[in-house]
Amino acid sequence: MKKFYVVATPIGNLEDITLRAIRTLKEVDLVLCEDTRVTKKLLDRYEIKTPTMSYHSQSKLSKIDKILDLIEDGKTLALVSDAGTPCISDPGSLLVSKIKEKFGDDIQIIPIPGPSAVITALSASGVPASDFLFLGFLPHKKGRKTLFKEIFKSKRTVVFYESPHRILKTLESLKLHLGDKHKIILARELTKIYEQIISGIGEELLKYFEQNPDKIKGEFVVIVPKKLSAYYIHSFVTGDKL
Repeated sequence: MKKFYVVATPIGNLEDITLRAIRTLKEVDLVLCEDTRVTKKLLDRYEIKTPTMSYHSQSKLSKIDKILDLIEDGKTLALVSDAGTPCISDPGSLLVSKIKEKFGDDIQIIPIPGPSAVITALSASGVPASDFLFLGFLPHKKGRKTLFKEIFKSKRTVVFYESPHRILKTLESLKLHLGDKHKIILARELTKIYEQIISGIGEELLKYFEQNPDKIKGEFVVIVPKKLSAYYIHSFVTGDKL
């Protein structure tokens, strides 16, 4: 049976890779990368000599056709993203769907689990996460205002990604919709040297980043805790200030 691997890679620290992922990347015929230059650093670190080929959000449909042809010819491929688990807020989902559509039960899609920024951030946030709503990257314009209203009304913890270019505008919106009694958690540069996980109400976080523009780097994971019990609200809101 044909096999296609979806391999999670480190989100920062290159040591955060599983033994199974290393073995898989060594054994496959080709590694599909979001950016071959980024993946090369990881492959070089673990002396993986497998050839690479780019596949990203700007890839044309002809690239997918080429990948399908390689699988048809008996090649075993692995898909990685620049960081984290492929297909989560990532163009790899289209490729996997096309592979399933063409080969059906004749191919096995094998996930190799590992790092994920959303799970990493939640695990260190200290907020209830038995259930949560993940929104990926918020839209830049259309529907953005509506989403912030939904976040405010949500009965679940809400998590989403934000770019450094939009984080201040996002904090302004959260400040407007959440008010001054609902803390927010921000995580950035996870597993890297300058990893930072901070919390505060929207106004506090906005002021912090306005005063520390050098901290507006790397992609952000934004966590908005669900509405909590009175006891938990008291202990959470009266925690350490920034």
